[in-house]
Parts: sequence; C-alpha cells; structure tokens
Amino acid sequence: MSINDTYQPINCDDYDNLELACQHHLLLQLTLRSGESLKAEAADLFLRKKVEYLAYKYHGEQREVRLDAIESFSHPEIGTITITQN
Repeated sequence: MSINDTYQPINCDDYDNLELACQHHLLLQLTLRSGESLKAEAADLFLRKKVEYLAYKYHGEQREVRLDAIESFSHPEIGTITITQN
C-alpha cells in the first residue's frame, strides 16, 4: 500500500477492538494486506493528516501501520477480527 493511496476508514467495531488492545497493551497477531504476518504489542491509535494508524512495538522497536493496511488481528481474549472498511 502506497502512502499516496486514499485512506479507507475501518469499521467502528474493529477500531474499538484495536483501541481495547492498545489500552491493555495486548500482544496481537497482525496480518497485513501485503501478506506480512507478525506478533506485536499494541501501543496506541493516532491520526495524522486524516489517516488513522496503529502504533505497535515489534522486537523492542516502535513502529506504525495504517489501519486500512491491516487485514486481520487476533488475541486469545478478543478472538480473530477481520478488518472491514467503511
């Protein structure tokens, strides 16, 4: 996904689940639309230039990903959630 692609907001319920994961710093299994899969600690959600991002910790390093680049995420407490876009 290119930084120039028009941002597609995600479903509010999916956003709420990511927000919960950030509040509890849950270790999520993230699957990105690019096909990449990783385990990362959810840290924060933020908005930059009308695009929403998830900040996460991966191997001790702070990273970020656009929410519309996430295909799904899972954790034993919340199950597996496939992201839907509005």
